[in-house]
Amino acid sequence: MIKNTGIAITPDDKHVIIRPYVPHDQSRVHRIALRVMALEESAAEKELKKIRRDFSARHHNLDKILKHQFEAVRTYLPSDLNPSETRKLLIGACFVGERTFESAALFNPSIVAHPDQSGISSGSLRVIISLRATSEGHISTLTFRSAILDKDGLISIDKVSNLACTAEPKANALYDKVCFIGKLYEMGLENDCAKYIIGPLPAEFTIAQLEDRINAYTIDHDPIIQTDKLTCEKILWLARCNYEVTFDSQFTLSERVLFPLSPSEQNGMEDARFVLFKDDDGSKKYYATYTAYDGKVILPQIMETEDFIHFKMITLNGKAAVNKGMALFPRKIGGRYAMISRNDNERLFLMYSDNIHFWHEAVPIMEPLYSWEFVQIGNCGSPIETERGWLLLTHGVGPLRQYTIGAALLDRDDPSRVLGRLSKPLIHWKAKSRCGYVPNVVYSCGALVYGDMLIIPYALSDQQTTIALVSLREILDRLS
Repeated sequence: MIKNTGIAITPDDKHVIIRPYVPHDQSRVHRIALRVMALEESAAEKELKKIRRDFSARHHNLDKILKHQFEAVRTYLPSDLNPSETRKLLIGACFVGERTFESAALFNPSIVAHPDQSGISSGSLRVIISLRATSEGHISTLTFRSAILDKDGLISIDKVSNLACTAEPKANALYDKVCFIGKLYEMGLENDCAKYIIGPLPAEFTIAQLEDRINAYTIDHDPIIQTDKLTCEKILWLARCNYEVTFDSQFTLSERVLFPLSPSEQNGMEDARFVLFKDDDGSKKYYATYTAYDGKVILPQIMETEDFIHFKMITLNGKAAVNKGMALFPRKIGGRYAMISRNDNERLFLMYSDNIHFWHEAVPIMEPLYSWEFVQIGNCGSPIETERGWLLLTHGVGPLRQYTIGAALLDRDDPSRVLGRLSKPLIHWKAKSRCGYVPNVVYSCGALVYGDMLIIPYALSDQQTTIALVSLREILDRLS
């Protein structure tokens, strides 16, 4: 039933991004800048020329990056410091560094139709493959590839750029006051301090306006008590975990890297399950549930985009928004959003909500049954609607922490009804691919139906990614 394409999407240590570096001891910023200022202008120009020679070909707009970082550290420098343009760039260069982001692994993919279908032959489909990338410090980022599926079922991965770039936070992004208050109350912050800070804010506000209110509270209540200080910190934490970023549109899809920016993500953005969501009014938007990891705690979050250029990152709140592996259905069911989740780290649950930000209901629908899933089961991406029901790819964890991919069929109108499930894995690790970053693992974060074929990108031992083709009719016959 499985046809292997032979495609291998592998890690590449030549792909690098530039990340800022500011010493914890901020007094060092001044001393470093003074060393640059002490250089003769000709020596500074010589040093900058060498930096451009060694790094310009590895990045888009190197001078712009260096100038931006100089402006970022300028606040730590004396106001009367007046460096030349050369020295500004050289100072900026002292506070950035290159970082690999996919040298260790490129894995846990999902696949969706590309928003741009222009310029391809009739009967073909352009797709986006999202990938979890890891490197130094095991910090996970998100990166992308594009590919073409032709009418004969052949898959070709588009050429990957040698360059990479990160998104910039959107300036003056707006927060919805009602939604923000709801999230605060879910966090247990329904107190006088929170009401003082949030109350006067407009219906839509910026993080700068929020920070001004927090500063006003700390001034009006000096010395601030510990519980109020903690409330202020949590309010700001929530704001920073709900943010927007934008890529320069000139950067190709394979050059775009979503690097963790919020406090909840500082150690990684993991296992994004992308889905093209169609709302009741016919509008479409891409969502991706993912796991935010701060080094100690995991939190489920969701991102949204319409073009894979501008992204909004959103916290998921409510008593049912817990653990990993939440996957959104591609449309509402009975007028409500629906998700498959793994609330107890062991079984599959069905969740419903009237608001995509808040999740309170979770009903178990499937538990481990076969030996290859005795330890736990989860989903391998969003359910796929077919004429016979919702096709749900699952993952099972069995003895010796072996991960395999299975499948189940859920009722279209009532997905809590399991119509069938495979008794044997659909995809199992092979001897030649069982070794890697994490051995004995095959894993996917989302598949796609194209014609009469199910396209399943999946990871091999949490290190590289391949793509399999499965007859949709055959798998449905086995499940029905």
